Amino acid sequence: MTSDPLLVYGATGYTGRLVVERATARGLRPILAGRSAARLEALASSYGCEFAAVPLTDTAALERLLRRVRVAILAAGPFSDTAIPMSSACLRAGTHYLDLTGECAVIESLFTHSEAARRRECMLMPGCGFDVVASDCLAAHVARRLPGASHLALGLSGLVTPTRGSLRTIAEHAGLGVRVRRGGEFAYVPPGTLRRRFDYGRGTGWSDAVTWGDVATAFHTTGIPNVEVYFEETPTFSAMLIAGRTLGPLLQAPMAQTWLKAHAQLFPEGPTATERAVHSCVVVAEARVDNGRTAVARLRTPEAYTFSAHSVVAIAERVMAGDVEFGCQTPGRVYGADFALGVDSVTREDLDDGQRGRRRAHATVSRAPHRAARA
Repeated sequence: MTSDPLLVYGATGYTGRLVVERATARGLRPILAGRSAARLEALASSYGCEFAAVPLTDTAALERLLRRVRVAILAAGPFSDTAIPMSSACLRAGTHYLDLTGECAVIESLFTHSEAARRRECMLMPGCGFDVVASDCLAAHVARRLPGASHLALGLSGLVTPTRGSLRTIAEHAGLGVRVRRGGEFAYVPPGTLRRRFDYGRGTGWSDAVTWGDVATAFHTTGIPNVEVYFEETPTFSAMLIAGRTLGPLLQAPMAQTWLKAHAQLFPEGPTATERAVHSCVVVAEARVDNGRTAVARLRTPEAYTFSAHSVVAIAERVMAGDVEFGCQTPGRVYGADFALGVDSVTREDLDDGQRGRRRAHATVSRAPHRAARA
């Protein structure tokens, strides 16, 4: 069996299966990896792929497997447990690392390994799914429209059906302060205390600040020192904020964490195919300079997990073609502000101050050219 030099680890999980489906639809034959040999064998036989059951704790076997490929996609969470073992093995093997995390702390921890990645001539790129490709590319877009911007606010709408893995990650952060950037450094605000309005295409509405991967990535992509990320207020999200404000640190107690993570298993594995087909997401980015001048843009995408599968496979194809930059990198900085427009059905609008001068960009916008590998 002939395989492409691509590994999908966590292939049998909800998002991993979508990645495998997208990769094989693109004509790729990745090696499918994870912990369960039985589940991997069943999935691999469906797609005509090779599989390997290797736990992340078996460092020798994992490194041998990674030496067979050029690119590894990590789709197994929680990324707070999996990202460092997998990325460290990739560095030892000399393999490029991609993942689908949206966890701010995980992303920033990977950046501490950037110099090691440069020495190994590897690229570490976290956040290759909807989190954070869509928002990172939009942040890069408004930053280039407004050079010298000092503040960046990102709003997200349409994240309606998380996977069980995402719910477990939400549980890990329950009751904690919201992470933002101030002057290039991380700072924290209490949950539910930082709110603002965004226009997601239906008129302006309230959104609340959240800890999101862009608090880490947007600074590296744009250099803008003050960054905040918001979710649109919905009844479910508002209830979560109230619980965070009311119970606070109690939600971090071991018993509370066990209860929250156990109850995550009671939810559906993820959105159904019908839900993914009918739902869409919207990202709004506003860059601002100190004199108050702004650049605002809005990006509309397919449902988040569908977008994630398409974007991470597109990045993997570029990396396999040699379009890489060594070190720990962000999608918007390496592949450009227009990269997200290459995903089917993505559109972007520029919204000037007061909604003047609206311009729309479609997926037909020319993409950034491929580059040779750079140290």
